[in-house]
Amino acid sequence: MNSSVLKDFVTSSEVYDLFVGVCGFDWHISIFPVYLLMMFSRILKKPNDSILLLGPRGTGKSTWIKSLFPDSPRYDLLNSSEALRLSRNPTQIYDELKSLETNSWVIIDEVQKVPSLLNEVHRLIEDHRLRFILSGSSARKLKMESTNLLAGRAVLAPFFPLVSQEVCFDFKNSDQYIFGMLPKAFMAERPHAFLKTYVETYLKEEIQTEALTRKIGAFSRFLEVAARQNGQVTNMSNIGRVAQVARQTVEGYFQILVDTLIGYWLPAWKLKRATKQISHPKFYFFDAGVTRALSGRISYPPTGEEKGFLFETWILHEIRAFLSYHELDYPLYYWSSPDLVEVDLLLEVREGFFALEIKSTPYWEKSFNRGLSRIREELKEKKVKVQGVYCGDRATHSEDISVLPVLEFLKKLWTGQLIV
Repeated sequence: MNSSVLKDFVTSSEVYDLFVGVCGFDWHISIFPVYLLMMFSRILKKPNDSILLLGPRGTGKSTWIKSLFPDSPRYDLLNSSEALRLSRNPTQIYDELKSLETNSWVIIDEVQKVPSLLNEVHRLIEDHRLRFILSGSSARKLKMESTNLLAGRAVLAPFFPLVSQEVCFDFKNSDQYIFGMLPKAFMAERPHAFLKTYVETYLKEEIQTEALTRKIGAFSRFLEVAARQNGQVTNMSNIGRVAQVARQTVEGYFQILVDTLIGYWLPAWKLKRATKQISHPKFYFFDAGVTRALSGRISYPPTGEEKGFLFETWILHEIRAFLSYHELDYPLYYWSSPDLVEVDLLLEVREGFFALEIKSTPYWEKSFNRGLSRIREELKEKKVKVQGVYCGDRATHSEDISVLPVLEFLKKLWTGQLIV
């Protein structure tokens, strides 16, 4: 959908009608316009009660909040003077809000900047029944300085970069996964420039400002090495050797990435009866475009091998977002046998298992079926749904394994036909 679709200012109801007319769907989800090149419909619904909205920088949390709560009191803790004022005396926020009507909404952006505010938020929820949207791009200080995170009074709501359903499955570039799904990268004419700036901002604001590590040079080297190892079995010692830091330091750096929502672990799934299987986890960054920028290779065409891991990163992003937005608490794993026969993704669902092989090639070879066939044999007493996804043009069956082109796969994913 290009800029010609958006004429002048339109109301939210007009945007909704336009979106339904273009996409052909009606999901009853929150709609808002973005007056740039595109408009997006974010899947996350307006909550009924307080939430802790956590997602990496640049995913669109603030835009989502402003669209749904335009008139609510808002505290922006990226504003240094505001953060300093409230950190000196957190009880000020209680005095400023206690006269609001019951069930009023209050917004606190980047709450991790002043985690002591959570005590006052707790009081306001209990004493005055106020509701809060607490947004943040890091869970590190919240975990360190607030042991109970409001004792369950604010539900955790992860927020992701754009997903295919939110852009009507309409990609400007057939290799969109190379540039990732951050809204500004998706819309940019030159996503390379935005992604480079994004990475620099992350190093400066999330690492240096938060004083997560004093050795920013060592951390920067680690980031480049870790990004080039994205999606591969993680060897802490090798990464430390290349980045010139100790293994223990590498472990701490990975924890920083997890706490600041920049990446996540994909653990190896192990058959209970098996004793000799790959058990080391893989690490994936949250966005393929950010991965490329961190690796220092964003100015160059990706190699075939690099495309494969970037494509996996994108597909896993879609599945993680689908599971989160649909409140399906299915842990994700990969599986690898002692002879290195592998399944890219394995999860236990209500009726058995779902196994997925992900290939960035425009064709599907029979050799790609090995992992799916093996896991089906290993779990023969269980119901196992096996699926392939690739960059080809047509759906096919290969040795009774369903293989879908990526767009068809994504449409079936988001309409609930693959994982239930």
